Amino acid sequence: MTLSSTPFQYAECASHDAHPRPPQVKLPAGACDTHAHVCGPTAVYPLVPNRLYNPPEASLAEYRHMLDTLGIERAVLVQPSVYGTDNRAMLDALKQDPVRLRAVAVLPFDVSREDVQTLNALGVRGVRCNIVDLKDGQGQLPLEGLRQLARTIQPLGWHIEFLMHVNEFDDLSSQLNDLGVPLVFGHLGYVPTDVGTTPGFAGLLELAQAGKAWIKLTAPYRLTREAFPYPSTASCADLLVREVPHRLLWGSDWPHVFIKSSMPNDGDLFNLFLGWLGGRDLMEDILVRHPAQLYGF
Repeated sequence: MTLSSTPFQYAECASHDAHPRPPQVKLPAGACDTHAHVCGPTAVYPLVPNRLYNPPEASLAEYRHMLDTLGIERAVLVQPSVYGTDNRAMLDALKQDPVRLRAVAVLPFDVSREDVQTLNALGVRGVRCNIVDLKDGQGQLPLEGLRQLARTIQPLGWHIEFLMHVNEFDDLSSQLNDLGVPLVFGHLGYVPTDVGTTPGFAGLLELAQAGKAWIKLTAPYRLTREAFPYPSTASCADLLVREVPHRLLWGSDWPHVFIKSSMPNDGDLFNLFLGWLGGRDLMEDILVRHPAQLYGF
């Protein structure tokens, strides 16, 4: 028997909509997008072989155009999986706009405290643990490494952000309860809408209710293959707004890499978020106060 030599085919990502529409309302001063990526050029920032997709080029200038159109003053860049622990693309963008921007890096578990302090001075405020968008290590929570990392970052008040399907971990709360740093979960917990409520999602709510976790209202298109406005995601968003409004953040997920449905317009996505809130009462908390607390604006 011979093994196939067919090379892995990376998914090619569509480009973002370069013409964002303004939102339906004026945003409060200090509003923050807590989840976005900058990508490319590949000749300068090479991609890791362990990736699942080839991102489009998405520059800081294009991202700032989106922010300005929506009226968003602050933003957090999150290291995408395609660069592994090479944070240069993100850090180079961060250096261009250190007042407006903060960042979440991907670091090895044994990173030194000195390196973390250097990154902190640049505006990094957390570390990302991605167990979804890689060929290897999917669905495996590296607890020992996370404990080591948490001990290193804890003195600076950093957090650990997870990209994971919380429904895959029935004991989520007990596993992560004692890390000793704030926890952040992307994409509403990343539970596909056809899965429904699970013990893992209940554990996420438990962590949030205890003041140990933040949850990002981001990327509803990653939970379903439905077209915009992704109607099956509304029940999850409604539940989070009702049960843990004091632990919620919002992010655009720009430039919407590795999306399985049609490319949304960022203005329309923001209006969808407003619909989840049911009014302006929570806007200031979710867009301004919560990000300022977590990212140190």
